[in-house]
Amino acid sequence: MTKERAGIQSVEVGFALLDVLARAARPLMLRDLAAAAGMSAAKAHRYLVSFQRLELVTQDAGNTRYDLGPAALRLGLASLSRLDAVKLARERVGALVEQIGHTLALAVWGNHGPTIVHWEESSQAVTVNLRLGDVMPLLTSATGRCFAAYLSTQTRLDKIALLLQEELAHAAKLPNLSGRSDLPTTMPEVQRLLGEVREHGMARVMDTLLPGIVGFCAPVFDSDGHMVLGMVALGSAATFDPAWDGAVATPLRAAAAQLSSDLGYGGG
Repeated sequence: MTKERAGIQSVEVGFALLDVLARAARPLMLRDLAAAAGMSAAKAHRYLVSFQRLELVTQDAGNTRYDLGPAALRLGLASLSRLDAVKLARERVGALVEQIGHTLALAVWGNHGPTIVHWEESSQAVTVNLRLGDVMPLLTSATGRCFAAYLSTQTRLDKIALLLQEELAHAAKLPNLSGRSDLPTTMPEVQRLLGEVREHGMARVMDTLLPGIVGFCAPVFDSDGHMVLGMVALGSAATFDPAWDGAVATPLRAAAAQLSSDLGYGGG
């Protein structure tokens, strides 16, 4: 019998709080966080004080709710970036940026949706309000559409459907998005849009999430045929070729296909 190695029990106990926050859909009140972690509020509070000092947890001064902090984000991004698919993709991004002449990003599916984990700007980079760790919307970003199209046919169907319904409800309240033919307003329209993404083998948005910006996202699959990564290209509509078979889409699609092959994917 293998002897269990000694550890620090308090670290293991405290981690339960971080685990609950990571799984939660939104920030939590102390009583709810403590209950979910199986400890008293007083005990949880002592751990949370230390976690706040380490920036693993933050507390909103207005509503007193707790959420994961910047240190937790850094740890999560470091872990995501060390996935094999991300590592292989990062090694190829530089050459692809040179080839297409536009900014590239990499995204994976995180706890709350498609998450940007790497970013490399081109010499003609445009200013966009995106950062590492940002979660992309499913209907108004190329990244989100790509993940929605392929994950909705795989194991995350229920979660994808719920997120899509929430985004449809939110978009209906935004006047600047109403009347656009490229934005779905019903679930049947969403299904048609996602079918088009699969038909083209990648997703595209034009002047949708970011004004004046065009973006493509091509899927990368692992050996089991699961989408594990999105390769994203974006740039100014003034210089970015938006054609499905153009100077940006073609090499981006080819790079994603080659990476999928290198990860053991044998599909078409």
